[in-house]
Amino acid sequence: MKNSKPRLAYTNEQLLNAYFEQEETLHKGLPTVEYLVRKLNLSPRYLGDILRSLTGQNVQQHIHNKLIEKAKEKLSTTDLSISEIAYQLGFEYTQSFSKLFKNKSGVIPLEFRASFN
Repeated sequence: MKNSKPRLAYTNEQLLNAYFEQEETLHKGLPTVEYLVRKLNLSPRYLGDILRSLTGQNVQQHIHNKLIEKAKEKLSTTDLSISEIAYQLGFEYTQSFSKLFKNKSGVIPLEFRASFN
């Protein structure tokens, strides 16, 4: 059953990608651990153990990293404002988005965007 762990991690990744691509964030807000475990039909602890063993990250860290990946994509390929990007990613407040972005990437969203100009 060793192959099932990477497969679950891959499926988890696909779920997060679909969540953002289908703009579920506009209707449901930020993706949650509960959303993922419900879709995968797993317990939060089991999913966390799998992700930690494969990536060294817990589920919430994995979600945050996916959010930052999507944010960087939007910042580098669109002219959307920081507020628009935050909203599209499911953040209720731009400040929360900017704080998480800086925490994960070391720069604020505007500085990241400026690095592409």
